[in-house]
Parts: sequence; structure tokens; C-alpha cells
Amino acid sequence: MGYSIKLKKSVEKEIKKLPQEIIRRVIKVLEELEDNAYPRGTRKIKGSERTYRLRVGDYRIIYQVDEEKKEIVIYHIRKREEAYERI
Repeated sequence: MGYSIKLKKSVEKEIKKLPQEIIRRVIKVLEELEDNAYPRGTRKIKGSERTYRLRVGDYRIIYQVDEEKKEIVIYHIRKREEAYERI
């Protein structure tokens, strides 16, 4: 059984602002997360127990994994410079 992906409402707005090529790449990565919450290139965010980031070009996907519920919550999809604000 894989993971379920949940997007914060703010992420839906962030996705709409992304370039089309990045949107396609992000969707592909999100589909891969359903099968593997920790794909190659995943980095844990320091100071957090369950928060990770994935790189998609110049953008970062910031997410948390709940192993008990088999759920991944996507918090941000932003450019690197902005991705780590208010985590």
C-alpha cells in the first residue's frame, strides 16, 4: 500500500503560478511519492522530525510524512530562495 498525498490550499495556489514545464515535473514527483515517501534526493530538514524536501530544478517541495496514516502533506512548492521561509 502506498501513501496518500494531501496538498495544503496554499500549495494549490503556488502550483498555478509555476511554469508549465515545472508543473509537469512536480506532478511526476508527487506521483512517485505515492509509492516511495523518501525517493533518491530527499533531504530531511534540520530541526524537524518529519519534514523533508525534494529538489525539482530550482524549486523545492517541502513535505511531512505521517508513517502511521501513510500520508504525505505537501506544505510548499517554491523557488529555493523562498522555500525555507516559515517552515
